[in-house]
Amino acid sequence: MEVYIPSFRYEESDLERGYTVFKIEVLMNGRKHFVEKRYSEFHALHKKLKKCIKTPEIPSKHVRNWVPKVLEQRRQGLETYLQAVILENEELPKLFLDFLNVRHLPSLPKAESCGSFDETESEESSKLSHQPVLLFLRDPYVLPAASDFPNVVIEGVLHGIFYPHLHPR
Repeated sequence: MEVYIPSFRYEESDLERGYTVFKIEVLMNGRKHFVEKRYSEFHALHKKLKKCIKTPEIPSKHVRNWVPKVLEQRRQGLETYLQAVILENEELPKLFLDFLNVRHLPSLPKAESCGSFDETESEESSKLSHQPVLLFLRDPYVLPAASDFPNVVIEGVLHGIFYPHLHPR
């Protein structure tokens, strides 16, 4: 897994003071997705991770001013923080994977001991989901049929795969 924070943006709100949103790029198994998080979410993650794994230092919570240079330093610090968590831990906690919106394997030992970012999440939602695979247990053209009636579905599929040029028009 690779994690980068390529950019950030300032978000203004009528309900609260403005804040900075960091855009996190996550590369895993050849796929890329983006997650946007505020510093307060990084800080909450850090507090929870400290309870179950060795964590690197996180950039200071208090920033004196919001000039781009200072925010760029914070971006770099948060990127280094995420990369260090990945590098220093052989198995990533479920909490960390949830933060990055990464589907995780159902049996990560540290994931169980560390809890979930969303404490109400069920066990079912953390398991990988997949569709059944079509499988032929025997080659219908080599072995005799089990019954006297031909299997029209298997014959049709095999005919379509091996003789596509003979489709009726």
